[in-house]
Amino acid sequence: MIACSRMYNLNPALSSHWRSLFEHTAAVAGVPLDVIDYAAPAPLDLLWARTDLACVFMCGWPFQRTTRAFQIVAAPIPEYHATLHPLTGPQYCTNMVVSDAGPFNRLQDTFGGRIAWTDRGSHSGFNAPRKLLLDHLNGQERLYSESIGPVVTPRASLNSILEGRADVAPLDSYFHSLLARHEPDTARRIRVIAQTPASPIPLLVAAPEIAPEIVAKLGEAFAQAADSPQLAPYLKDLCLSGFAIPSRKDYAVTDQWHAEAMAAGYHEPC
Repeated sequence: MIACSRMYNLNPALSSHWRSLFEHTAAVAGVPLDVIDYAAPAPLDLLWARTDLACVFMCGWPFQRTTRAFQIVAAPIPEYHATLHPLTGPQYCTNMVVSDAGPFNRLQDTFGGRIAWTDRGSHSGFNAPRKLLLDHLNGQERLYSESIGPVVTPRASLNSILEGRADVAPLDSYFHSLLARHEPDTARRIRVIAQTPASPIPLLVAAPEIAPEIVAKLGEAFAQAADSPQLAPYLKDLCLSGFAIPSRKDYAVTDQWHAEAMAAGYHEPC
């Protein structure tokens, strides 16, 4: 059985922290896990198709839309210190970011320019920013002269701003927190000019083929992680206060946002 933190492997040091967290939690649960690397640009769909997934991050929108009966292990609870609106529990949002050296102070200032997006199956990089922009359409077909995507990953979305290829881009707020802690010089080169509404954060899932009692043991171990002195340094470096076990119905909002956009004929952030 495998574990994988691919979605939030900001850099090799963070990958090592995730590995330690997963290995310790698996030991507490009494569940042997093989923590694997699965670096971009390898397709996440191929990872999620495996039958030996026992503890793998999955975006909430694909989780909501799939017909495959993934089992919920747990979801991270980020520590947020500077957000434009409150986030609590296993939630996140999308930060719309621009170059700190640029002229944009409001989302509306970027209209007519270039917007990047990550992947058509991504909530934070596609679905959530589309939801935010939908409120600004006011009968228009598009807000931007150029829609740049798929750039695939949050790192590539960030780089589209840093390299001047886009004027505004979406960035997963938890990824942004990790960036601010571990790559502060890079984080200082961007600014947040808008945030989407909060939604449930990507979660750790197990494949349908994994025994439910194994999933329950892992979930219980993650839920108790905040009480473990051994895990405290890893949680701190991962900008987490702990884990919770979310409800499946929490993720329905992701598909509701998609339905709203499609009903309005707004098929992509543009």
